[in-house]
Amino acid sequence: MPFTPKLARLALSLCAAALTAGCVTNPASRACAPNETNMVNDQIFLGTDTPSGPVSPQEWTSFLAESVTPRFPQGLTVWQASGQWRDNDGAIVREPSYVLNLVHPGDSVSEAAVRDIRTEYQTRFRQEATLRVRQAACVSF
Repeated sequence: MPFTPKLARLALSLCAAALTAGCVTNPASRACAPNETNMVNDQIFLGTDTPSGPVSPQEWTSFLAESVTPRFPQGLTVWQASGQWRDNDGAIVREPSYVLNLVHPGDSVSEAAVRDIRTEYQTRFRQEATLRVRQAACVSF
């Protein structure tokens, strides 16, 4: 069988598929040590500038108490940050931010809770977007 351009494209496609087959994985499905549990580590970046002024410490505390803690009563970590991003108009926006770190099972209940927290924050504080970074984690206590 002659090596035609069509055969070359097919061979390249098969090689690409084989090379990338292992790249798509569930963030909560990696091998952990025997004393560790497979979990998901979510970091959610939340800007504090709003059209009516910055999110106050009291507003942030209320948001955590009303929207986050009931969904993740097992625990969470928050820290203040200084971030920047490009808005829909193309301008670079610099603003104080909070980073919310949640370690949780990779199940549909936790996924819905993270999605609801982000949506609620965007609605309550009139945010264009929030950033979520989701990673697999092996956890031990």
